[in-house]
Amino acid sequence: GLIVCHLPFGPTAYFTLCNVVMRLDIPDLGTMSEAHPHLVFHNFTSRLGQRVSNIMKYLFPVPKDDSRRVITFANQEDYISFRHHVYKKTDHRNIELSEVGPRFEMKLYMINLGTLENEGTAEVEWRWHPYTNTAKKRKYLTNE
Repeated sequence: GLIVCHLPFGPTAYFTLCNVVMRLDIPDLGTMSEAHPHLVFHNFTSRLGQRVSNIMKYLFPVPKDDSRRVITFANQEDYISFRHHVYKKTDHRNIELSEVGPRFEMKLYMINLGTLENEGTAEVEWRWHPYTNTAKKRKYLTNE
């Protein structure tokens, strides 16, 4: 799992990880830039989706314009795909992406309003209930 806790007041988001591929397990590994990354958020259209994208966005500092690093958070059926790339321009129209890893899928299962210190007393903002009977499968992070 992955726990993202914003200090000093929260929120704290809890994710389950699956399909994890570590950086060194990726073939043809590109070199990793240490510049701050540009962030791409795809398909976070609901109110909860915007909340999750804000939680993830504030983990990273603002990048400079000449940064060649890109981190993508793509939501598909409430599984968030994390991808990390470095790009270079091949000519004035085309770019070439090279993955620098790691890559994994995350599924949100809870957001608390407090931090890890007051986990027992913090108010739960949202919790995934997998066994709730609904007429159709509901997607929480997108309005589609």
